[in-house]
Amino acid sequence: MKLRILHTNDLHSNFDNFSRMSTLISTYKNENTIILDGGDFADFKSIELQGTKGIAAIELLEKVGYDALTIGNNEMFNGVETLEHMASHSPVPFISNNLVKKELSNLKGVVPSTIVVKNGLRILITGSSPDMGVFNEGLGIHVYPFKEMIANEIKRNEGHYDLCILLSHIGTVADEDVAKDIPEIDIILSAHDHQLYSEAKIAHGTIMNSAGNYGEYLGIVDIEINKNKQVELIYSATLPTKNEEIDERITAIMKENKAKAITALSRPLYDLEEPLWHDVLEENPLTNLIADGLKDMLGCEIGLMNSGIANAGLFHNISNKKLIEVCPSPLNPTSFEVKGKDIKLALTDSLDAQVCLADGRGPGFRGKFVGRLHISGADIVHDGKTIKRVMIGEREMEDDIWYTVASSDYLQRGSGYPSLAHNRNDQYSAEEIKDVIREYAKKTDFVDRARANRWKQVVSVNA
Repeated sequence: MKLRILHTNDLHSNFDNFSRMSTLISTYKNENTIILDGGDFADFKSIELQGTKGIAAIELLEKVGYDALTIGNNEMFNGVETLEHMASHSPVPFISNNLVKKELSNLKGVVPSTIVVKNGLRILITGSSPDMGVFNEGLGIHVYPFKEMIANEIKRNEGHYDLCILLSHIGTVADEDVAKDIPEIDIILSAHDHQLYSEAKIAHGTIMNSAGNYGEYLGIVDIEINKNKQVELIYSATLPTKNEEIDERITAIMKENKAKAITALSRPLYDLEEPLWHDVLEENPLTNLIADGLKDMLGCEIGLMNSGIANAGLFHNISNKKLIEVCPSPLNPTSFEVKGKDIKLALTDSLDAQVCLADGRGPGFRGKFVGRLHISGADIVHDGKTIKRVMIGEREMEDDIWYTVASSDYLQRGSGYPSLAHNRNDQYSAEEIKDVIREYAKKTDFVDRARANRWKQVVSVNA
């Protein structure tokens, strides 16, 4: 018996590519085909997803004919409520064998596995989600060890399937260990680390494939199962989508959902009394407001934020649509402790325009540039090249003192400013940075305070 598996992973809401992917899927789909996704299909940088609580993504999966999807980290990033809304409204099974709510109750609509029958062949499909570590609490989830839960699902379904497929959103390196330790898995389709295999490989007797990211490639695995239920790899590839025709069905779904989203998200929240302008290189009130809001929200000594978090300023009326456009990154308010010398090193780096204009790429970041650091709770005295001193009220910041800092998980990881990664006692909140803007931009005292410059340049006089 022959089976064709078409698979995708890590689309990250690149729906233009997906419209070409859909055409390629239609070309290769036959009566022996199942279609699977390895997670991070839904990235909430998309206004269509933000405004429909993810339903736009569900409509795409259904239209193309997917048989199952596993839950990646990006399906979690908009919160448990949105994940449950998507899963419970989806005709395509949302699979995770190791993901539950933080109080250990099941997630509504999420299943640990599903069995798809294709021409009499019983196919067990299970999937594992990534452990986000310290982020789990803020996301409202608990993640069980994936190997244990995979083994549990296989045992639970023993005798009821002929072929076992794992949709893994834990990365290709971990997948090789899974293949070694759980030989009952016939096929592993990998995701999360965006690896592109030119063709499937066989590790420890398990067929493995990974199709890159962003909808740029479609994975294909053709197998044959003999009477003894032995699985043979017949053909495999990862096929580029860039030269395919656009599937107008996909663009029509996105157009309709964009209109719905704009209507839902454009409802005015409040009017700004004063504009909050923005700049990547210059100190600006919008980024100051974020730093001030984070310091207040998390109760820290200092607030730090990079201006690359925002794409533009805010003027006049505020809506959720405008907040998404201005601050699309799903980054979380984060507190941590870091020594004064590492803060000052980051601030010194921020005086270099090349550092500020560097590519800001990093987990969860949806901007273009890193941007200049903005501070709350302190004043920085500099000469344009070096930091002379950092004043916290009347006290000068000391090199070896640990200071509590309110920031984002992006800066906590050292993205853009590596010295900030030398921190301890990090804690994360479930909100996003755009929520900080929404909350504090309506507070007149915070808006007024954001206009006060914290970077104070002095002219060095040579003797």
